Amino acid sequence: MIDISLYLVYAGARPGRPGAAEPAEPRQDRKIATVRKRFWAPPVSCPDISGKRILMPRWVPFVIAIILGIALGLLYGWVIEPVHFIDTTPDSLRADYRADYILMVAESYHADQNAGLAARRLSIFGSQSPANLASQALQTGRQSGYSPNDLSLLQELLRAMQAYQPAPAVGTP
Repeated sequence: MIDISLYLVYAGARPGRPGAAEPAEPRQDRKIATVRKRFWAPPVSCPDISGKRILMPRWVPFVIAIILGIALGLLYGWVIEPVHFIDTTPDSLRADYRADYILMVAESYHADQNAGLAARRLSIFGSQSPANLASQALQTGRQSGYSPNDLSLLQELLRAMQAYQPAPAVGTP
Protein backbone atom coordinates (compact mmCIF):
# COMPACT_ATOMS: atom_id res chain seq x y z
CA MET A 1 0.00 0.00 0.00
CA ILE A 2 0.98 3.56 -0.67
CA ASP A 3 1.08 6.03 2.19
CA ILE A 4 -0.90 9.02 0.94
CA SER A 5 -0.44 11.09 4.09
CA LEU A 6 2.95 12.23 2.81
CA TYR A 7 1.30 13.86 -0.17
CA LEU A 8 -1.49 15.53 1.83
CA VAL A 9 0.66 17.67 4.13
CA TYR A 10 -0.57 20.84 2.46
CA ALA A 11 -3.18 20.57 -0.21
CA GLY A 12 -2.26 23.91 -1.78
CA ALA A 13 1.47 23.21 -2.06
CA ARG A 14 2.73 23.93 -5.51
CA PRO A 15 5.90 22.74 -7.10
CA GLY A 16 8.14 25.34 -8.66
CA ARG A 17 10.74 27.77 -7.53
CA PRO A 18 11.96 27.52 -3.93
CA GLY A 19 9.69 29.29 -1.46
CA ALA A 20 6.84 29.53 -3.90
CA ALA A 21 4.67 27.13 -1.97
CA GLU A 22 2.49 28.37 0.90
CA PRO A 23 3.50 27.41 4.41
CA ALA A 24 1.99 24.26 5.82
CA GLU A 25 -0.07 26.03 8.49
CA PRO A 26 -3.38 27.64 7.58
CA ARG A 27 -3.52 31.42 7.40
CA GLN A 28 -5.93 31.71 10.32
CA ASP A 29 -3.51 30.00 12.70
CA ARG A 30 -0.44 32.12 11.87
CA LYS A 31 1.08 34.23 14.62
CA ILE A 32 2.49 36.87 12.27
CA ALA A 33 -0.03 39.35 10.97
CA THR A 34 0.06 39.92 7.26
CA VAL A 35 -1.90 42.10 4.92
CA ARG A 36 -3.68 39.05 3.69
CA LYS A 37 -4.87 38.16 7.19
CA ARG A 38 -6.65 41.48 7.54
CA PHE A 39 -8.62 40.98 4.36
CA TRP A 40 -9.41 37.34 4.95
CA ALA A 41 -13.09 36.42 4.96
CA PRO A 42 -14.42 33.02 5.86
CA PRO A 43 -15.91 31.06 3.00
CA VAL A 44 -19.66 31.37 2.62
CA SER A 45 -21.72 28.34 1.76
CA CYS A 46 -24.71 28.79 -0.50
CA PRO A 47 -26.78 25.63 -0.47
CA ASP A 48 -29.11 26.89 -3.25
CA ILE A 49 -26.32 27.39 -5.77
CA SER A 50 -24.92 24.33 -7.36
CA GLY A 51 -21.29 24.19 -8.26
CA LYS A 52 -22.12 23.29 -11.85
CA ARG A 53 -21.55 25.90 -14.50
CA ILE A 54 -24.27 26.06 -17.11
CA LEU A 55 -22.70 26.07 -20.53
CA MET A 56 -24.41 27.72 -23.47
CA PRO A 57 -24.04 26.03 -26.86
CA ARG A 58 -21.58 27.81 -29.15
CA TRP A 59 -24.22 28.65 -31.76
CA VAL A 60 -26.51 30.61 -29.38
CA PRO A 61 -24.34 33.78 -29.22
CA PHE A 62 -23.94 33.62 -33.00
CA VAL A 63 -27.73 33.48 -33.55
CA ILE A 64 -28.27 36.28 -31.05
CA ALA A 65 -25.69 38.43 -32.86
CA ILE A 66 -27.32 37.75 -36.26
CA ILE A 67 -30.81 38.63 -34.97
CA LEU A 68 -29.51 41.76 -33.28
CA GLY A 69 -27.68 42.80 -36.47
CA ILE A 70 -30.78 42.34 -38.61
CA ALA A 71 -32.91 44.28 -36.12
CA LEU A 72 -30.45 47.16 -35.96
CA GLY A 73 -30.12 47.21 -39.75
CA LEU A 74 -33.88 47.41 -40.23
CA LEU A 75 -34.16 50.10 -37.58
CA TYR A 76 -31.48 52.17 -39.30
CA GLY A 77 -32.83 51.63 -42.82
CA TRP A 78 -36.52 52.18 -42.09
CA VAL A 79 -36.59 54.63 -39.17
CA ILE A 80 -33.31 56.51 -38.77
CA GLU A 81 -32.19 57.00 -42.39
CA PRO A 82 -34.88 55.82 -44.84
CA VAL A 83 -34.38 56.08 -48.59
CA HIS A 84 -35.84 59.20 -50.18
CA PHE A 85 -36.65 59.01 -53.88
CA ILE A 86 -36.28 62.35 -55.63
CA ASP A 87 -37.06 63.17 -59.27
CA THR A 88 -38.00 59.65 -60.31
CA THR A 89 -39.70 59.00 -63.61
CA PRO A 90 -43.22 57.59 -63.93
CA ASP A 91 -41.62 54.52 -65.52
CA SER A 92 -40.67 53.31 -62.02
CA LEU A 93 -44.25 53.51 -60.72
CA ARG A 94 -46.30 50.57 -59.59
CA ALA A 95 -49.08 49.44 -61.98
CA ASP A 96 -51.91 51.14 -60.06
CA TYR A 97 -50.04 54.46 -59.84
CA ARG A 98 -49.11 54.17 -63.50
CA ALA A 99 -52.83 53.76 -64.30
CA ASP A 100 -53.54 56.88 -62.22
CA TYR A 101 -50.95 58.84 -64.21
CA ILE A 102 -52.45 57.64 -67.50
CA LEU A 103 -55.91 58.58 -66.18
CA MET A 104 -54.60 62.12 -65.60
CA VAL A 105 -53.30 62.15 -69.18
CA ALA A 106 -56.78 60.98 -70.31
CA GLU A 107 -58.42 63.82 -68.37
CA SER A 108 -55.99 66.27 -69.97
CA TYR A 109 -56.74 64.82 -73.42
CA HIS A 110 -60.48 65.12 -72.76
CA ALA A 111 -60.01 68.80 -71.92
CA ASP A 112 -57.87 69.84 -74.92
CA GLN A 113 -58.37 67.01 -77.50
CA ASN A 114 -54.67 67.10 -78.48
CA ALA A 115 -53.57 63.55 -79.30
CA GLY A 116 -49.96 64.56 -79.98
CA LEU A 117 -49.59 66.13 -76.53
CA ALA A 118 -51.16 63.06 -74.90
CA ALA A 119 -48.79 60.78 -76.81
CA ARG A 120 -45.81 62.88 -75.66
CA ARG A 121 -47.03 62.65 -72.06
CA LEU A 122 -47.29 58.87 -72.39
CA SER A 123 -43.86 58.58 -74.02
CA ILE A 124 -42.28 59.08 -70.61
CA PHE A 125 -42.98 55.40 -69.93
CA GLY A 126 -40.39 54.24 -72.41
CA SER A 127 -40.58 52.24 -75.61
CA GLN A 128 -44.17 50.96 -75.29
CA SER A 129 -46.70 52.41 -77.68
CA PRO A 130 -49.20 54.92 -76.28
CA ALA A 131 -52.11 52.65 -77.31
CA ASN A 132 -50.59 49.71 -75.41
CA LEU A 133 -50.10 51.88 -72.31
CA ALA A 134 -53.70 53.13 -72.46
CA SER A 135 -54.93 49.54 -72.86
CA GLN A 136 -52.96 48.39 -69.80
CA ALA A 137 -54.28 51.34 -67.78
CA LEU A 138 -57.85 50.47 -68.81
CA GLN A 139 -57.40 46.87 -67.62
CA THR A 140 -55.86 48.04 -64.32
CA GLY A 141 -58.70 50.53 -63.90
CA ARG A 142 -61.31 47.79 -64.33
CA GLN A 143 -59.51 45.57 -61.81
CA SER A 144 -59.07 48.42 -59.33
CA GLY A 145 -62.70 49.48 -59.50
CA TYR A 146 -62.40 52.88 -61.19
CA SER A 147 -65.61 54.85 -61.61
CA PRO A 148 -67.49 54.52 -64.93
CA ASN A 149 -66.58 58.13 -65.76
CA ASP A 150 -62.85 57.37 -65.36
CA LEU A 151 -63.17 54.21 -67.44
CA SER A 152 -64.87 56.16 -70.24
CA LEU A 153 -62.02 58.72 -70.18
CA LEU A 154 -59.49 55.88 -70.49
CA GLN A 155 -61.50 54.34 -73.37
CA GLU A 156 -61.57 57.71 -75.13
CA LEU A 157 -57.78 58.01 -74.73
CA LEU A 158 -57.32 54.43 -76.00
CA ARG A 159 -59.35 55.16 -79.16
CA ALA A 160 -57.38 58.37 -79.74
CA MET A 161 -54.02 56.61 -79.28
CA GLN A 162 -55.03 53.79 -81.64
CA ALA A 163 -55.92 56.35 -84.31
CA TYR A 164 -52.92 58.58 -83.59
CA GLN A 165 -50.24 58.67 -86.27
CA PRO A 166 -47.19 60.69 -85.32
CA ALA A 167 -46.12 63.32 -87.81
CA PRO A 168 -43.12 62.22 -89.86
CA ALA A 169 -39.88 63.78 -88.78
CA VAL A 170 -38.82 66.48 -91.15
CA GLY A 171 -35.12 66.41 -91.79
CA THR A 172 -33.16 69.60 -92.23
CA PRO A 173 -31.37 69.96 -95.58
